[in-house]
Amino acid sequence: MTVAVAAAGISSFALLYAPQPVLPQLAAQFRLDPGGASLAVSVATGALAISVLPIAALSEVIGRRPIILTSVIVSVVLGLLLPLAPSYPALLVLRALQGIAIAGFPGVAAAYLAERLGAAGVAAAVGAMIAGNTVGGMLGRLSAGFTADWLGWHGALAVVAGLSLVFSLVTVATLPPAPRQEGTFAPAERERGTFTTEKREQRSLPKKSAARNVLRGLGLAIRRPVLLAQYAVALLAMGSFVALYNAAGFRLTGELGLAPAVASLVFLAYAMGAVSSATAGRLIGRFGRPRALVGGLAVTIGGAALTIPDSLPLVVLGFVVLTGGFFAAHAVANGWAAAEAPARARGQVAGLYTLAYYLGSSLGGTIGSFVYGHAGWNWLIGATAVWLALAASSVFLTRRT
Repeated sequence: MTVAVAAAGISSFALLYAPQPVLPQLAAQFRLDPGGASLAVSVATGALAISVLPIAALSEVIGRRPIILTSVIVSVVLGLLLPLAPSYPALLVLRALQGIAIAGFPGVAAAYLAERLGAAGVAAAVGAMIAGNTVGGMLGRLSAGFTADWLGWHGALAVVAGLSLVFSLVTVATLPPAPRQEGTFAPAERERGTFTTEKREQRSLPKKSAARNVLRGLGLAIRRPVLLAQYAVALLAMGSFVALYNAAGFRLTGELGLAPAVASLVFLAYAMGAVSSATAGRLIGRFGRPRALVGGLAVTIGGAALTIPDSLPLVVLGFVVLTGGFFAAHAVANGWAAAEAPARARGQVAGLYTLAYYLGSSLGGTIGSFVYGHAGWNWLIGATAVWLALAASSVFLTRRT
């Protein structure tokens, strides 16, 4: 299960953010400003955000595993078609379709793990899943960045699609089948004795009743203040993070004069994200969820502030720090949402969290790129600091309710 979900994360996130390091090349070829070029990322994450709730609801009816497998296969096929796009509008259409396809994995993966492992084991499992997502994001960005100089953006995106194909096949081969409907639930549930008559009845509900339960679950998913706070963190923190990385290529290749392949090395900072997300469980055990989450957001702000001077070592250090802080906060918030989700609303909570996360990526990435293109890096840092502070405030407000 761990191998399958990690491979799906690597494939999905390598594809999702592959255009990010080649945004300057797209801007040059199609005569775009940073905001216009950032749409190559934003339309995919926006389509993902819009699609994630319907797909999460569908997974309540047909199961999580078919959704995950369809997601990884279709997204790779679309990735192989991207380099053939004849124009920028055609590229954006393919990216939007790819975002819809990718939505099947992040939209249901946390719920899949929660059902298979139970609340006690979901924190560590979600941390490992996010670590795999982080590796995928880093692999896709580095592969595209390293190959763009001599293959162009077309070849760079083709390379990423080829790598993602390998990992998607691993997922298809190793993802465990769903438990049988008639008598067995997840192994972890059998061991804890949590497979009840109620759950058995839920599995045998007719489709109309299942649809009504989906709507009831959606209501439960928006009633708890603690869950609303996690959605706010996902929206604001992810918006800040993507905005900074969208503008990073323009600043490194423009203001700091680096070659695209050298500038893409900044994405090695994702390695720190893999480490920090995987250790989220230990942070929670030592400090508790609220302090761990707010601490991660504070570290993200501090890392962003380090990038203000026009000093390459400080810029690199700042991206390492802010990446570690962001992924720690994301792992805590995602795991917190999964653990607090009502039993009948796990899919809806996972879907709402993912919707907020990628809506933040789409809106924040575009707005941040616009701010950078028209006002400069310092104003972008100020805007993202405000967004992250608002995310931390939502956690404090939750503790008082």
